[in-house]
Amino acid sequence: MINNMGKTILPQLEQSRKAKSAITKLSIDQKITILNAIAEELLVNRSLILQENQKDLDRMDPQDAKYDRLKLTDDRIEGLAESVMAVSKLEDPTGKLLSKTVLPNGLLVEKKTVALGVVGVIYESRPNVTIDVAVLCIQSGNACLLRGGSDAWFSNNCLVQLIQKVLLRFGSDPNIVQLLPADRELVGELLGATKYVDIIIPRGSQGLIDFVRENAKVPVIETGAGVCHTYVDKTADLDQAARIVANAKISRPSVCNALDSVLLDGEIVDDLVKRLAPYFQEADVQVLADEASYKVWAQNNYTNLEKAEEADFGKEYLDLICSVKVVSGIDEALQHIANYSSKHSECIVSRDSKNITNFMQSVDAAAVYSNASTRFTDGGEFGLGAEIGISTQKLHARGPFALEKLVTEKWFVTGDGQIR
Repeated sequence: MINNMGKTILPQLEQSRKAKSAITKLSIDQKITILNAIAEELLVNRSLILQENQKDLDRMDPQDAKYDRLKLTDDRIEGLAESVMAVSKLEDPTGKLLSKTVLPNGLLVEKKTVALGVVGVIYESRPNVTIDVAVLCIQSGNACLLRGGSDAWFSNNCLVQLIQKVLLRFGSDPNIVQLLPADRELVGELLGATKYVDIIIPRGSQGLIDFVRENAKVPVIETGAGVCHTYVDKTADLDQAARIVANAKISRPSVCNALDSVLLDGEIVDDLVKRLAPYFQEADVQVLADEASYKVWAQNNYTNLEKAEEADFGKEYLDLICSVKVVSGIDEALQHIANYSSKHSECIVSRDSKNITNFMQSVDAAAVYSNASTRFTDGGEFGLGAEIGISTQKLHARGPFALEKLVTEKWFVTGDGQIR
């Protein structure tokens, strides 16, 4: 079903346009049946999936920050299957009546939701994205073109073949879900395919996102990089703050909702570092500390410690690295976040309701938190089943880009001979 076209992706673009028509004919019950079968296929073929994933892992340095993103395990495959099942239980986002008006001339004017059409997604080192995008597009009545990175080729190829196998089994067009070649020279053809592709969604590094935004002729919805901060206010419960910061940084550092920078109120630096250092020490987090906090970390005998430079702030690490800065209070924290945030996820840990309200209302980000880890910014965690990515822009979608946003609007006008 899948082959590297080499010189051009035009045949796949044409197949996707035909598949767009085919998927609109599927009922919601048919789509649910297909998704349930995909979930079963993942579990039945987990050995094959792990085998193909290992081929990709063997080509990557285990110390590479992307290694964890690339890696599939039994638990992660089970998680993917559960995510597919969760999406299958969500309401069909298409065909919803948004407004209905009868004009004075008798015209019936209705506005309804319809699928976007053909969705192109460009992403890196994340085979789970292959499943997330495919099932979200199927459930929302969209065809999808998947362009994963070359480092995940074997994994993505295997997963797409399993999906296409299910589509064929139920008499559906297998080209509803297609994997494009990983050749870099073919990306430009996808970005310029305005005749075939309705929307492009980049998911990955800031460099990838910038490249797509700057070169695409097809409309782009950005899912931005995550430069995430946690500000610990002087009124915070410091034991709670240490647990929140540790979870946000350590639980899975390679993902976009992981913590990158901690801002500490100057009045609680000593007490918080004393509580946080054991968590960070156990995970061997590299701490890049500003002048004011460096001596405190050193006094706590923290070993993996360096002095921070200006360039260390505003950086998405995707690794066990964390910058630390001392601030004089919430105003300085807000200013620092405004200067360095990527507008993904930001958090305050505080017991001061006024400071919490000020923070939540002032910070410009897709998700803002009080007294909770930024690791919750995720379609599944928010009850959306799965996500294509976290949108950091303000047009069409913001935050987890999931099923409900894979639609657009269409006007239906019914008349009885009216002319203007």
